[in-house]
Amino acid sequence: MARLLYSATMSLDGFIAGPGGDMSWLTAHLGPNPEVGELIGRIGALLVGRRTFGGDDPHRGTEKEGKAFGGGWEGPQFVLTHHAPDTVIPDVTFVGDLGTAVKAAKDAAGYKYVNVLGADVARQCMDAGVLDEILMIVAPVLLGAGVRMFDRKDRGSVDLEQLRVTEAPHVTNLWYRVRYS
Repeated sequence: MARLLYSATMSLDGFIAGPGGDMSWLTAHLGPNPEVGELIGRIGALLVGRRTFGGDDPHRGTEKEGKAFGGGWEGPQFVLTHHAPDTVIPDVTFVGDLGTAVKAAKDAAGYKYVNVLGADVARQCMDAGVLDEILMIVAPVLLGAGVRMFDRKDRGSVDLEQLRVTEAPHVTNLWYRVRYS
């Protein structure tokens, strides 16, 4: 059965996007990462937040713009939103509630990962008890402000079990299993 994995690159001070959702900071930290390269083949579907789906792209202005993992992955995407566009987008399904989106993404992923993209969707998955793992790729930069990796005010702590720590050029990969009490 599919597992939900939240993966993102974050600054050392815990931001996955800069102020206003700016992703341009990430461009300098993209590059060969064997952990991500191996993960891409294990992803069966994406569960994406609306702001992430329509937001800034670190590949802006290149042939990789608008493509998951810079074009390294293709497949079904499920975008969690209350405001679906009128235009049909191939391989993208807009879903209005978390439970339906998670089920649809898991069904599409089969035995592979559902990769969660977007801090708010990841928080909703965590709060619903359906997020299984977290892969944070830590970049050596301090953004100072922006979109936090998790913003769970007044929701208590969540224990994580370290699965592995790996190094890649200019980043550190931290992989955890979420442990719900």
